[in-house]
Amino acid sequence: MNTHLVLNRRSFLKTLGTATLSVPFFTRNLFSAPPSRVLRHASFGGAGMAWSDIQGICCNEFVKLTAVAEVDMKRLAGLKAKFPDVKVYQDWRQLLDKEGKNFDSCNVGTPDHMHGPISMAAMQLGKHVYCQKPLCHDLYEVRQLTLMARKKKLVTQMGIQCHSQKAYRMAVALVQKGAIGKVKEIHTWSGKKWGDAGEPPASTEPVPEGFDWNLWLGVCADRPFIGKGYYHPGNWRKRLDFGTGTFGDMGCHIYDPVFEAAALTAPISVRSEGPAPDKWNWAINAVIRYVFPGTKFTEGKTVNVTWYDGDERPPKDIQALVAEPAKPDDAKADPKKKRKNSGPIPDQGSIVIGTKGVMLVPHIAMPKLFPADQFKDFQMPEVENAHHWTQWAEACIGKGKPSANFDYAGPLTEAVILGSVAVRFPQTTLEWNATKLKFTNVTEANAFVRRQYRKGWEVKGL
Repeated sequence: MNTHLVLNRRSFLKTLGTATLSVPFFTRNLFSAPPSRVLRHASFGGAGMAWSDIQGICCNEFVKLTAVAEVDMKRLAGLKAKFPDVKVYQDWRQLLDKEGKNFDSCNVGTPDHMHGPISMAAMQLGKHVYCQKPLCHDLYEVRQLTLMARKKKLVTQMGIQCHSQKAYRMAVALVQKGAIGKVKEIHTWSGKKWGDAGEPPASTEPVPEGFDWNLWLGVCADRPFIGKGYYHPGNWRKRLDFGTGTFGDMGCHIYDPVFEAAALTAPISVRSEGPAPDKWNWAINAVIRYVFPGTKFTEGKTVNVTWYDGDERPPKDIQALVAEPAKPDDAKADPKKKRKNSGPIPDQGSIVIGTKGVMLVPHIAMPKLFPADQFKDFQMPEVENAHHWTQWAEACIGKGKPSANFDYAGPLTEAVILGSVAVRFPQTTLEWNATKLKFTNVTEANAFVRRQYRKGWEVKGL
């Protein structure tokens, strides 16, 4: 790594240490600032989802991108073409150290294992944070970020952009307006397969030029680089230390509308009935059963929510509740084609079973109500799209409030990634005390609530 990119660690830690006593001028005066105030923005990540977030945030004329940190310098073509004057760092810690006074907000679009450390360090400096989903890799990190954002009164948003789109807003409105009555149970799934099996292959390739493997590892234990995309840039989602499997990747999206619609809080228990991960990788074909406390939108004292991924799906009798009969013309068009349900269910989505009806929530499409005949004349409520990134950016200059801030996204993420603990203890019901952030009946499971960071990579508050 170039010497000018080496972090002055003492300076960095000193800056973090004083951040709790004073925050940047812009943050202190945020809500008295006029809407025309320029929002100086930085990004942790310059490619992939980080690049998507940069474009979503910086499409607003009041936002100015000032600095970017990216460990792989060869993935910056798009960034440099659109923002030729932006300052680029390879070490995220150096960006904080050198540019701390030059930005007000940031987005974190790294692999999951670095969401917590980077977001926490930025918030300690008083920066508003837009963080990709899942909010963090581990439960303790999620809780600490939620508390820090609240303590410093920062503007936050998790990157579940579907949350602001009309389809998911409609699903929430339908449940909360009583279209299907009280919620009895929920089934939610994704056909993605962010899992693998077997020992990592022996490393035979050198680290690519311009890519800092040590920085990419960050808080995780040192290990050899493996080429052919085993870790970088995408398959890290399959690896235990870096990603959170299919439920972590897609769960935060797909659980979102049903979590909000039913006003769910922290689960009482979680149980995995699918395969366990090996020493290195998440498994696929998960079946994870949650029990949540009942709410004013649910029937009874508890409500069951079940997650499926890979090839697993809700039982056939549940799928049958949202099957649409084939149109009469189908049989005429193809005499060999029998009239039957049009299934199958979409590759990703949810089925919400209520006391008066059933709702199918595809990912991402408008929800449908069943039985179809019962709802043929039903008047859908009025809802509108919102721009998830603009909503957050405007809130940073005092206009409005983000709908997926950490007070909402934190509990959602905690619920989802409880699955990352449950799958390690298959066929075992884990009882969860959210207040104490611990499992009460299987003490071994508590080892996976909080991990130890690699020596030298500790971050205050985590």
